[in-house]
Amino acid sequence: MRYREVIRMPLWLLALIYLFLLSLVISIWAALGNNAALISLIICTGLLIVIAIKSALVIEIDEQELRVGRAHIALKFLGQSHALSSQQVRVLRTRDADPAAFLGIRFWSSTGVRIEINDARDRTPYWLVTTNNAQKFVKYLGPS
Repeated sequence: MRYREVIRMPLWLLALIYLFLLSLVISIWAALGNNAALISLIICTGLLIVIAIKSALVIEIDEQELRVGRAHIALKFLGQSHALSSQQVRVLRTRDADPAAFLGIRFWSSTGVRIEINDARDRTPYWLVTTNNAQKFVKYLGPS
């Protein structure tokens, strides 16, 4: 493994989601009582844990391929990669987005990398991947 990064949901966002879930628990408590509220609290807490785990974006580069979440591509098909600032990522994922591009993005991670794809069989022009360490990520994407 040459590079590995896990982009997790920030605590403020998890707290906000939990606050919304707790408002549901309070509604259940008001309508159905203590036992139903306790059960719904346990379920909502478990749901928050599942959301936190499933929303993480895992980026890995080994000697053969790049993996972003469940997507993967051999390194030999990658072209130039460019580290992007938060403003460049914002523009590229909205106004200048190519519908055929692969987007491995999380809105809570502001910087990213654009990776050109050089595969005649693949119609995907580029991958846009959000990362917290764009320069380091580009360095490890270089020739092995």
